Amino acid sequence: MIMATAAHETVLIGICDGAIDKNTSYCTNKIGDIPDLLPVITLQYPTCTLCQKGLSHVVQVYCPIAASPYHRTINVFACTNPQCYGKSESWIVLRSQCLDDDIKALSGRQDNKSAPCKESSMSRTDWCDEADDWGVEDEQNTHTCSDPVQTVTDSISAGMDVSSKLQGLCIDGGVDHQNALQPTDVPTFKSFYISVMEETDLDGFRDTDHENELLRQYEEREGVIVGETGSCESGEAPEEYEMAKAKHGDEVFTNFMKKICLCPEQVLRYSWSGTPLFITDPPSNIKEMVPCCGHCGGPRIFEFQLMPALVSLLCSRDKSSESALEFGTVLVYTCKNSCWKSGLAVAVEEFLFVQPDPDQKLFK
Repeated sequence: MIMATAAHETVLIGICDGAIDKNTSYCTNKIGDIPDLLPVITLQYPTCTLCQKGLSHVVQVYCPIAASPYHRTINVFACTNPQCYGKSESWIVLRSQCLDDDIKALSGRQDNKSAPCKESSMSRTDWCDEADDWGVEDEQNTHTCSDPVQTVTDSISAGMDVSSKLQGLCIDGGVDHQNALQPTDVPTFKSFYISVMEETDLDGFRDTDHENELLRQYEEREGVIVGETGSCESGEAPEEYEMAKAKHGDEVFTNFMKKICLCPEQVLRYSWSGTPLFITDPPSNIKEMVPCCGHCGGPRIFEFQLMPALVSLLCSRDKSSESALEFGTVLVYTCKNSCWKSGLAVAVEEFLFVQPDPDQKLFK
């Protein structure tokens, strides 16, 4: 059993890292576009349970788990209907998995062709702290994947550190990735790479001017003292901050702002079996609200959440369309066992919970 405590949790931060101008694959972490399917997966395009319109693809996260033989991709979709997108029922999260042997078998049926895995490092970013380059271009433009699966000897049940649970994988060459066929009447968001780094490494990457301006605006508007410039650098604030109370009375939101001040532009926070960061008070029965896995009956754990800064990036590719989304944070919970049945060809639905943003204009 994994034991993750607040003091030892490793939180990985996803940041927008440039527009995508070429084809991507299921091992690409990205915003928008259409989902890239694992070779054996067939997608029945999801629709909104509230208005029955097709859902737009929001993010794709490639997040295989160490000690597991499966490639693993998670896709999040949402309804762009303004009357729907602030409600959890208008969103859906799908988990897809695939054995490397299945990919090899598919590759063998395609005339036994073999080719290098041509993915930029931005699109191959690993959700673990063992990756060599975090969102930095390789010296060469191509990368050959000779060993499709990097196995580890420790099992998840042995209590591995959160930071080593996810192992980056790169598929064997010669496999043409599939794209889901999105209905023509469903808006498609512009596509961007997601680059990854550990939260503890943000000191060297943060935009200090942007940070200070956001804090100044927040202090003036809410009447809360965050402290002198640089108070976020150490992750601690002076006592007067702790004792202050925002005008809107939401201490949870104040804590949310304090937590993300090192990097307000983060679009995603990843912490497998970690602790979610709520933007407003969650329901008192939030733990009971997260259902057990519908396939294996096991518990679900928190895996990642979408952040308010993502909102400004979700613009329709169609310039004549005003489709957009607004939300505070979207919390994604997945099967702790990451269960998967051999031969399964459809994605498994997981659970998410949407919280509206009490002050959305702060992130625009």
